[in-house]
Amino acid sequence: MNASRRDRCSSELGSFLVVVIALLLVNAPIEVLASNSASAFVHNVIYSNKIALFSKSYCPYSLHAKRIFSELHEQPFVVELDLRNDGFEIQNVLLDLVGRRTVPQVFVNGKHVGGCDDLKIAVSNGQLQKLLSKS
Repeated sequence: MNASRRDRCSSELGSFLVVVIALLLVNAPIEVLASNSASAFVHNVIYSNKIALFSKSYCPYSLHAKRIFSELHEQPFVVELDLRNDGFEIQNVLLDLVGRRTVPQVFVNGKHVGGCDDLKIAVSNGQLQKLLSKS
């Protein structure tokens, strides 16, 4: 291979690498922002609402948790994960946050109560009422 051809190949390879790196850099923040936006959304919901309930509209345990709050005359802020495009991402954020992807996940005044069974226990032992009374 003569020197001019080698230089041209080197130049083309360098240009190719610049394009690949640019594409990687341009696309990387999009995924980070998507992940961060789901995380920001979850944290905003938890800390901006007295009661936050991450749910799926068809889940019998989520329906029972909603019924418990209805009987207590409390209105939770409900996020129906199956009705959102980012529901899977939100479940991953919940996994990182509380160690579970299951629904429902209940938060009261920023404190994680747990799922439906945990909610029933918190009602029966008075812990939920204590959390609700804190404003």
